[in-house]
Amino acid sequence: MFEYIGDRLSNAIKNIRGMGRITEDNINEAMREIRMALLEADVNYQVVKEFIAIVKEKAIGAEVSKSIKPDELFIKIVKDELVNLLGGDYVSLEIKKNPTILMLVGLQGSGKTTTAGKLANYLRKKHNKNPLLVACDIYRPAAIEQLCEVGKSLNIPVFTKGKIEPTLIVEEAMIYAKENNLDYIIIDTAGRLQIDTELMQELKNIEDLVHPDETILVIDAMMGQDAINVITGFNETLNLTGTILTKLDGNTKGGVALSVRHLTNVPIKFVGDSEKLDGLSEFYPERMASRILDMGDIMSIAEKVEGMISEDEAKEQAKKMRKGNYDLEDFLNNLKQIKKLGPLENILKMLPQARQMGLNNISIDPKQMAHIEAIVLSMTPYERRHPEVLKASRKQRIAKGSGRSVEEVNRLITQFEQMKKMMKQVSNGNMKLPF
Repeated sequence: MFEYIGDRLSNAIKNIRGMGRITEDNINEAMREIRMALLEADVNYQVVKEFIAIVKEKAIGAEVSKSIKPDELFIKIVKDELVNLLGGDYVSLEIKKNPTILMLVGLQGSGKTTTAGKLANYLRKKHNKNPLLVACDIYRPAAIEQLCEVGKSLNIPVFTKGKIEPTLIVEEAMIYAKENNLDYIIIDTAGRLQIDTELMQELKNIEDLVHPDETILVIDAMMGQDAINVITGFNETLNLTGTILTKLDGNTKGGVALSVRHLTNVPIKFVGDSEKLDGLSEFYPERMASRILDMGDIMSIAEKVEGMISEDEAKEQAKKMRKGNYDLEDFLNNLKQIKKLGPLENILKMLPQARQMGLNNISIDPKQMAHIEAIVLSMTPYERRHPEVLKASRKQRIAKGSGRSVEEVNRLITQFEQMKKMMKQVSNGNMKLPF
């Protein structure tokens, strides 16, 4: 997501590093590069034109203090304007009302039904809500069955009444939700291959009936510039409160995300970043701008980790690292926690300077993680806590028990000792990280 545009912007900014002062002449080449990067990433032409003009004006007119280098100031201006372009502040989902009603709308094929399940999963896990999914797509073959399957896999109730009038389905769903103490109603509406009068009237009828607290447009990020026309089309009839961009994990250049808010004034609230039912992330313009410019997204990593390790555990591990007492038992626990975070590649991409260090192109075979776990599990608890006792005979037993080779056991132990040494240095402040 945004890797293409991020690489181009990083290269453009790299050209102005080390300059003594900001002048129109020495930023012209960088501005041309940035302009081309945005246009080739499918950002709307008018948006690019305004963005370049604002950055240039602010950069040339900026006062450079002794505490900040000119190139650092230029990067800050570019980042601040990217944040503005992406929407400025984070716009949260309405969650306080009981019940809260959310209507999902969008064209056919945008990923609306899967997104309904992702939203229900998010609301239950993060906000302790009891959601109800309502099947109102009565036209697409197997749409109702698909939503039922999604609900079943998440153990979240789905309200269906077959292929009757959608407003009647919604009316009965409201009664059902009240009787069963369900406090967040997610209405999965019908889509079409294109916007038409019949579709919009049906959605308007539902909106007029229940007055949803949120009307969210689900849109395929791979649509490019056409996405703006779709958002505008829906927004002219409905009171859109936000959008969800899906398929940002696919082969998309990300230009639509940089155009949506500026051209439609409809905030992006979430992005779909994997096909799994937990593959939905809140959209923070500040964090996204940092990721585009390869500055990392430590806050998102921290939020992913939050809840998997308690504060007391974290403090205890930090204490062990400082003393050099971090052992293979701790390593095994961390390995299990990492697996819950999803693909490790996605976490590495959020680190500062990930692209510069080549971490964005790393592919980690899940089998490799399983092999490491098998080796550590084949050790006795004593051996995990005291890896120094792992001599030849013990290593042979561990290799046999894990189905791996002695060489792999040796390699793991060597890498663990190197990692342990580095952790101690970092924890004690004796080593500067490369970011």
